[in-house]
Amino acid sequence: MAPAPDPAPGPAFGTVRREHVMRELRTHGTVAVATLAAQLGVSAMTVRRDVNALAAKGLLVRVHGGAALPEPSAGVAPALAPEPAARGSRLTIGLVVPQLDYYFPRVVAGARAAAARAGVRLVIRTTAYDPDEDRQQCRRLAESGVDGLVVTPTLDGPHVGELLGWLDRLGTPVLLADRRPPEISPFRHLEWVVSDHASGAATAVWHLHAQGHRRIGLLSIAGTTTSRALGRGWRDALRALGIDPAEQVVGHSDGFDRPGRAERLASTLAEIRRTGTTALLLHSDPFALTFAQYCQDQGVRVPDDLAIVAYDDEVAELGDPPLTAVRPPTYDVGRLAVETMVGRLTEGDRRPTHRLLLDPTLTVRASSVRPRR
Repeated sequence: MAPAPDPAPGPAFGTVRREHVMRELRTHGTVAVATLAAQLGVSAMTVRRDVNALAAKGLLVRVHGGAALPEPSAGVAPALAPEPAARGSRLTIGLVVPQLDYYFPRVVAGARAAAARAGVRLVIRTTAYDPDEDRQQCRRLAESGVDGLVVTPTLDGPHVGELLGWLDRLGTPVLLADRRPPEISPFRHLEWVVSDHASGAATAVWHLHAQGHRRIGLLSIAGTTTSRALGRGWRDALRALGIDPAEQVVGHSDGFDRPGRAERLASTLAEIRRTGTTALLLHSDPFALTFAQYCQDQGVRVPDDLAIVAYDDEVAELGDPPLTAVRPPTYDVGRLAVETMVGRLTEGDRRPTHRLLLDPTLTVRASSVRPRR
């Protein structure tokens, strides 16, 4: 006996279904009709009707077997936006990222959405912030026959130039996602799409300065590509405002999540009090939340006594008070990385090398703005 069709759902139930579709899209970048139907306990036809209704409002775009997020309103230059691949053979792009539990899920979501729109197959491998493993995973993907590689390599340690040179000569086109070589480099074939973390740090400093702060410290994760860029932007912004960076608190935040962290938190707060620091840029969200919580437990009011701006904006809004945060455009890094690679693969040598720099955004919340009396 054929299964009975779904009963006509009421408006409220339809709204619930469509909210679920949009949540899944925001999390994963793309969704499959069959997966949504199983999650919601309805037929694929019902899900397709919901997808069509959302597409009519411009909230998503339909792709084969499912849906993807639409292009951001700011868009991308037409030359960078690939048309859906209909060239006989389907392109395959390898994606190598260091982790999938924080920060990079949104990069992957953007890459998945762009791949779905372009009709491209995406194959992912992970590493562990290890240059040797970066090379190993890239080699395996290249040997498997992928058409291009989007890679987030580890650019720390003495062998950075060697790794980048190897990627530049690999033979398979390579694009760096959220990474780039030093400002002047001999690598002629590498492309990249990166968040301008230095600009993000400067934006935070300018915001805190506008709130009246002149002692603005920086706590960041030690020895990372992002922390070096944050330090550069923080210093440049302070100097532009006539403030000496050497007189500010600078330290590391990555001890805030380890056993014995109370001693580290206490010594950091003591240094802040000793120097009269009234504002902090703190990388990343989990450490910013931990430090804000510790400050309040010690009677330091946020933002009255100490203003805090987090960097990443993954969970900053969940703080008490919610933390002002700088958000790198991680989703767009993944999206544009795939779109740029598709353009390189389809346009060939007539296309110039693309190197894109994306600006982070600042979301102001209660942790950096003193309430009006």
